[in-house]
Amino acid sequence: MKPNEYTIEQAEDASMTPPQHEAARDSASERALLRLSGIQKAYGGVRALRGVDFEVRSGEVHALVGENGAGKSTLIRIVSGAETPDAGSIELGDTPLGKGSTVAALDVGIATVYQEPQLFAELTVVENVYIGRELRTRGRVDWRRQRAEAEAAFQLLGMDTRIADVRAGDLRVAEQQLVSIAKALIRKPRVLILDEPSAILVDHDIELLFKAIQASRRAGVGVIYISHRLDEIKRIADHVTVLRDGEVVATRDVAATTIREIARLMVGKQVVTSDRRREAPSGEALLKVAGLGYRSAFRDVTFDVSAGEIVAVYGLVGSGNDELAQSLFGILPPTAGTVTVNGRRVPLRSPRDAQNAGIGLVPANRKLQGVFGDKSIAFNLGLSSLSRLSRFTWVKRRSERRLAETYMARLAVKAPDSATPIASLSGGNQQKVVIGRQLATHPRVLVLQEPTQGVDVGAKAEIHRRVFDLAATGSAVVASSTDLEEALTLADRLIVMRNRTVAASFERGTPGVDVLAAAAGDLDGGAADETEVVS
Repeated sequence: MKPNEYTIEQAEDASMTPPQHEAARDSASERALLRLSGIQKAYGGVRALRGVDFEVRSGEVHALVGENGAGKSTLIRIVSGAETPDAGSIELGDTPLGKGSTVAALDVGIATVYQEPQLFAELTVVENVYIGRELRTRGRVDWRRQRAEAEAAFQLLGMDTRIADVRAGDLRVAEQQLVSIAKALIRKPRVLILDEPSAILVDHDIELLFKAIQASRRAGVGVIYISHRLDEIKRIADHVTVLRDGEVVATRDVAATTIREIARLMVGKQVVTSDRRREAPSGEALLKVAGLGYRSAFRDVTFDVSAGEIVAVYGLVGSGNDELAQSLFGILPPTAGTVTVNGRRVPLRSPRDAQNAGIGLVPANRKLQGVFGDKSIAFNLGLSSLSRLSRFTWVKRRSERRLAETYMARLAVKAPDSATPIASLSGGNQQKVVIGRQLATHPRVLVLQEPTQGVDVGAKAEIHRRVFDLAATGSAVVASSTDLEEALTLADRLIVMRNRTVAASFERGTPGVDVLAAAAGDLDGGAADETEVVS
């Protein structure tokens, strides 16, 4: 058998037990298959990577972990050819790799599968698998050979081979991800990079993924596995490298470490919430969520929020917290459970139902869901207040302008005036306008979805202050975030979501390592050491 060939039987025999991890390490080459040395990368004045050393051996699964912003994505873009490092070197086997491209990386045997499937919706599965690299016989595309090889890869992943002729756009997202993995495996890579591959997969599909990884490992492929799900890393990886603030802080033998130790390395000093604010309010709940669910996105979510309280919902990518936030605003109408505001049940069939009940939403993706880029600040800020800014069908522009100027001053929005197109503002100032739009409605309940994603430190602090101010007026706030520090900073209470349901809840003052460990799969608890208070 050739070095990078693998069979269905190998995949079916694969299991995820620690002894197999040891066997894989013993059989792997001592010399690194892929070696990164002193990798540096900066964007403007921000140093994303600071002299990173990393390697993966043939037949090894090497996990790469770190919190959001740790540098994982930048490092992977460099390995896959999408970015060029400012300094450092990359070697594949005995060959130094110079400046290249994603095509060049594929040519030398580095294949990457990203979290979001990279497929053309209108093409069939087989067409997607071979696009740009068609198999040819006498100058013509050999459709029969392409189909045969694709079906073998689908069998390896436990997929129905009849999927070959289906349009990619008609597949479930999990099926699209498996097709992306099959596409990578067909190219017989030497190094396979999997970037959060399980974030959009259900349990059955994850098991298929793990079998394919085991088969790749047995064929001598070096696998780089990026995931926030530390329990998966314990099952599938041989070694784990932890990035923090663009630097490698540790590389560990997975069999000899624990989920909690990996979480501690990711967080560093244990961050806890600050006690600078008044005591968290208690009393009758303004918002009650009971047994809420939406199809397969999340299930059986129950919590409540008192007037003046901030409850943070923290979860890793794919945990269901994003979909929960959208359901609370009626974008994804709940298919199970109830939502009650101020003692009155809210149907949440649409965003209009949510708005009528006094629920506001600040969405995660401001560019797609939050702003009209070519319109003015005044237009964007007044959108949720049109009922009081209009007379009959006419918007009172003077009132709209006054409202915009009030909230621009309150939120310190940096712009010449309210007529400025919002697209010309920085990301942080755009986010302030989106938040101001909701504050202007004086919501009873405000749902924040990744409230400071993509904004600078100064804008983040200002936004947090305004969230505290809103809570102080008696509104109930639900802040959904994948940023651990932000969740801890905002929270009076904190709910952790995992596997699309509530896994744990914590009071203010809980060390970050406990929260991250719960989100990552360690629910046994444990002592945390030195702490650092977020101010």
